[in-house]
Amino acid sequence: MGRAFEFRKTRKLKRWAAMSKAFTRIGKDIVMAVKEGGPDPDANSKLRAVIQNAKAVNMPKDNIERAIKRASDKSLGDYKEVLFEGYAPHGIAILIETATDNNTRTVANIRSYFNKCNGSLGTSGSVEFMFDHTCNFTINGEGMDPEELELEMIDFGAEEVFVDEEGIHIYAPFESFGAIQKELESRDIEILSSGFDRIPQVTKELSEEEMADVEKLLEKIEEDDDVQNVFHSMQE
Repeated sequence: MGRAFEFRKTRKLKRWAAMSKAFTRIGKDIVMAVKEGGPDPDANSKLRAVIQNAKAVNMPKDNIERAIKRASDKSLGDYKEVLFEGYAPHGIAILIETATDNNTRTVANIRSYFNKCNGSLGTSGSVEFMFDHTCNFTINGEGMDPEELELEMIDFGAEEVFVDEEGIHIYAPFESFGAIQKELESRDIEILSSGFDRIPQVTKELSEEEMADVEKLLEKIEEDDDVQNVFHSMQE
């Protein structure tokens, strides 16, 4: 198994841990997808992917439909995707993906979390290069040979394919998302969920006390309503 497998194993129990937070995040994803490509999932591949993820966390169908209808309202403001970079205590690199309708508020909040927890908010590009930006798919692998699938998906950019109790997982560079999504859909392969990760190229081992310092900052960041995802280089 490679880095993507290890990364997923450590994160999957934490991701979408609070269901209400998950629904809020996916609601924003729906708004951004609809604003970008329209409300018809058949014509909007990004919206199809978000709806798959909504179903994966058991978001009710009514909630999904309301979010799409709400996003179609032209009076609704746009969310802007903003990436924040910085360092937690003990030299741990942090990347924060946000979706905000008020960048001034978000910047002030993120800066305050770093300041209160002895971290430092960096400038654009200060730590992003330390992470590999990847895309991922979880598919219904019933009746499939993962090794054969991997050989076939390599032509579309796949770098790692592995299996667990949830299905078959495909990891690839960020740029390969569209090609892989299109190929899976053309084969009528059921995509259970999909998304993007930023996998640290190198992780740093800390003592329990040092980890507690970093976790304190991570918890504050993750509680913020504007935050979609948080990635770090701490070994877990």
